[in-house]
Amino acid sequence: MVRHPVRAAISAVVVLLLAAGTQAASEQRNQPGKFDFYVLSLSWSPSFCKESEERGREGGEQCRGRPYSFVVHGLWPQYEKGFPRDCQVPSPRLGRDAMKSMLDLMPAPRLIYHEWDQHGTCSGLDAQAYFDLIRKARDAVKIPESYTAPTKTLTVSPDDVEDAFIKVNPGLSHEGIAVTCSSTRLSEVRICMGKDLKFRDCGETDKRACRRDKLIMPPIRGG
Repeated sequence: MVRHPVRAAISAVVVLLLAAGTQAASEQRNQPGKFDFYVLSLSWSPSFCKESEERGREGGEQCRGRPYSFVVHGLWPQYEKGFPRDCQVPSPRLGRDAMKSMLDLMPAPRLIYHEWDQHGTCSGLDAQAYFDLIRKARDAVKIPESYTAPTKTLTVSPDDVEDAFIKVNPGLSHEGIAVTCSSTRLSEVRICMGKDLKFRDCGETDKRACRRDKLIMPPIRGG
């Protein structure tokens, strides 16, 4: 079968235009500072350490007997649907002093570098301003008392955890918080915040929440 040369040319142009449009859309969606809101992700450190042990991996400083409970995983720029990532490649170098200043909230150097490269570069802020914002976001969220330093394993439902956070954080709603899980353990609590760090709803994030009825929260380590 012989293809008509005009049709073949038109098809080639269409393919090129679609590819160019896709690339332009991708570039537009990964511009520093061009996003809708943040997600503050708080990781339940005892679950992370348990899973690291089971996989025979080194869990880092936070798993060496330190009594960590919720630690900051990251502050992630988000679109209403989807999210930007790696907005500057290569990313501006993160200084060691800036990294060390965050170890009280994010007790893993590799995580801090990763979060800056993948998410911080999309914030439109320089490194110091971005990590200052993470600290402000963390300060804006109160941890329910029962989750600050449990010394025994807790069995909870995702709704239990959401209710507890909502109770102590005025303005936070069920549509603005998501509990995630890994296997049978609580993994993270993700809280949506505007660029002003005020709580806000985020349907797309809430859709990715854990659907299990019950979850385990291992106790803090070395407490």
